[in-house]
Amino acid sequence: MASSSNQKTGFHARSNSFPSRLNPFITQLDEHLCRSRASEGACTSSSLGGKLSSLQDLHDCVHKLLFLPLNQQAIAQENNGKLIEELLDGSLQVLDLCNTAKDALLQTKESVHELQSILRRRGYVETSLTSEVKKYLTSRKVVKRAIHKALKVIKKNCTFTAFDGDRETTIMFNMLKEVEVVSLKAFDSLLSFISGPEARTTGWSLVSKLVHHKKVAAADQEADINEFAKADAALLALVDQNTSKSDNIKGVQTQLENLELCIQDIEVT
Repeated sequence: MASSSNQKTGFHARSNSFPSRLNPFITQLDEHLCRSRASEGACTSSSLGGKLSSLQDLHDCVHKLLFLPLNQQAIAQENNGKLIEELLDGSLQVLDLCNTAKDALLQTKESVHELQSILRRRGYVETSLTSEVKKYLTSRKVVKRAIHKALKVIKKNCTFTAFDGDRETTIMFNMLKEVEVVSLKAFDSLLSFISGPEARTTGWSLVSKLVHHKKVAAADQEADINEFAKADAALLALVDQNTSKSDNIKGVQTQLENLELCIQDIEVT
């Protein structure tokens, strides 16, 4: 059987039209791939759930496809060993990205709960609140660094390498490779969303701008600022020396509540 070709394309691998005599799971997998590609683009709170649901459906279909007897035989063939190893490496990368996202959400959620606990107390000490806010912001920096590292991995591996063998095996392996690339792209959207719109460029520049001008609501109309970035901006404003804490506590509570709901929505998807 021929080895993988060296031809690499961009992320948008072409969709194949399969004859009806092919295994129905392959046709179903192609349909899921098409839906996943259609959901690419800017990630917002409203679109994120759909992206993750499509990804779950895609991997459920892959699971069914891989456990078919004929595909088990193809996987077991010795001359497919190198390709199987490549696919396994890709799966491990996707799993690592999933764990990175889970850790980021958990770490952020725990920090949010700590802040909410302080804000709910009557007569809380402002120094304690300021200390907890700074702890949260430091935690967010750690999360952003981990995400930035993960995004580099995605950029490096988000390509499609075509496999050339017998017809059925070629279709299956090429589609599995496409699944890997689609999965990387989905986690690119998710991790960028968690980090905030400034993840790829200047780190805290966007949030700092929001704080400096004290016009978060107006800035939201100019840029697609999600719940994570809004909470970051509100908390930075709270510890800013030129900002009145009493005037901003209510706004911070609202942003933290919105962020908590957003994290819950992501976790249950």
